[in-house]
Amino acid sequence: MTGSKLTDEAACQLVNDLFAATGSGDWQKAASMLTDDLVIHEADCVPMAGEYHGKDALQQLYTDVFTRLDVAELEQLGQTVGGDYVINIARMHFAQPGPEHPRLRPAELCERFTIRDGKVSEIKPYYFDPTALTAAAEAKQKGG
Repeated sequence: MTGSKLTDEAACQLVNDLFAATGSGDWQKAASMLTDDLVIHEADCVPMAGEYHGKDALQQLYTDVFTRLDVAELEQLGQTVGGDYVINIARMHFAQPGPEHPRLRPAELCERFTIRDGKVSEIKPYYFDPTALTAAAEAKQKGG
């Protein structure tokens, strides 16, 4: 870590403010909370697999997520913080396909936000069961 360290409360507030900015589509505000060299890592086993780089990486990821998945809600379950990390615990709910299709179960995840110099420098999500994402992507592709 370089520069001044945020308090635990300030680090959590940064992540909460980032969620609020992205949720309202304020990408300029969101970018102001990200380092120029931001990296977001998505596992190879999820529909939006790959690395996203730079201040516009989060907007690119959101575009990929909402292109591939019908996300109805990202439910925030809790948060913990320590050192240079904020861990956000969430449940991603999907729009349900018609009654002729199996019900989609939510995807549970923890996202690790690395904080550097008062900004988010890395995001790494961990999914409990990535097959929930795959099923949601398949349902959207089929027009479910």
